[in-house]
Amino acid sequence: MKKMMIVACAVFLGIGAMVAYNDISNEKKSWFFDRRGEGEPPGWCGSFNLEDYNTFYLGDTDKKEVYLTFDEGYEKGFTDDILDVLKEKGVPAAFFVTKPYIKDEPELIRRMVDEGHIVANHTVRHKSSPTLTPDEMKAELEGCAAYFQEVTGVEMPKFFRPPMGEYSERTLKATADAGYATIFWSFAYQDWLIDKQPSVEFAHKKVTSGLHNGAILLLHAVSSTNAKALGGIIDAAHEMGYTFKSLDDLGKPNTDWPDMKW
Repeated sequence: MKKMMIVACAVFLGIGAMVAYNDISNEKKSWFFDRRGEGEPPGWCGSFNLEDYNTFYLGDTDKKEVYLTFDEGYEKGFTDDILDVLKEKGVPAAFFVTKPYIKDEPELIRRMVDEGHIVANHTVRHKSSPTLTPDEMKAELEGCAAYFQEVTGVEMPKFFRPPMGEYSERTLKATADAGYATIFWSFAYQDWLIDKQPSVEFAHKKVTSGLHNGAILLLHAVSSTNAKALGGIIDAAHEMGYTFKSLDDLGKPNTDWPDMKW
């Protein structure tokens, strides 16, 4: 009888959790924000509170701090150069990687870790989060994190960037319930088109003019321009009074979420 009561309780809790998810919209959205004046942090345009889902797109807007992040779905030979610049300048960064990237570039991954950068979760297959079932989403996160630990011997930090910036309120909740902080961005530019790379001068002006307090910058390491422009961008940011911070300084991801059924 006691065993039956435990099973019944577990089933009830699982149903309750699924109802909670079903009550939240899974409408697919692409990340965007309200652009303001040069040097001003952008605003959030959504209808719910991002903080409820452990989600960031800005740091502390009272401080001249910048967070440098790179998305890594595949390699074009420029990440070593980017790491060289970061090491020379003493600047931390976060690299959001997929499982195939880890598999193809284990030495680069180990170098990122050894040099003090955050290597975080960009899923296994780089699929749009709202198109996945909760179980599929969980497998995407766990599969990437498990393989990272296999390659590096350390746990993957619990920061997540949704592939293509696509999300829903439900996926943000599910990601938070898995113990992750979702990291969007407050600045990006079209740097990922490998056959249409802008000039170094354009990239320098575009990025430095987009700086603001608490900025989370999204760059792509497949960009030859970014690799060449990065040192000058960092120097200019320092001259403007900015310091570069680690995502760890945003605050630790909340690991006290209930153990809910996906």
